[in-house]
Amino acid sequence: MKRNPVIPYILIMVFGIALMFILSFKGLGDAKELAKENGEGGGNEKTEVAATKPEDIYKQSCIACHGDQYQGVVGPKLKGTGLSKEQVAEIITKGKGSMPPQSLQPAQIDAMADFISNLK
Repeated sequence: MKRNPVIPYILIMVFGIALMFILSFKGLGDAKELAKENGEGGGNEKTEVAATKPEDIYKQSCIACHGDQYQGVVGPKLKGTGLSKEQVAEIITKGKGSMPPQSLQPAQIDAMADFISNLK
């Protein structure tokens, strides 16, 4: 009596495909539960609070190019530039060279311009 040797492979393939679909649907359900636990979706999103202190704004936006000691890395150094507060404010709002314009509130721009113009 001869048996077909392909039948066990076909059965394994069918069970494997069925198992793959069952596990993928279970994973989708788990993903929804995890999203609810983490507060994602459903309007419970957390928004980042904008920094108000010039030092905090500098740490968030400027430190990568101007360095942690204002020494300049990619951008120029900020210590002892001799620029006035108005000149610094204009550079912050319009950008200069490879520096893009910054999207800050007017109060933040004034605080940053005053902070940078007084660096020694």
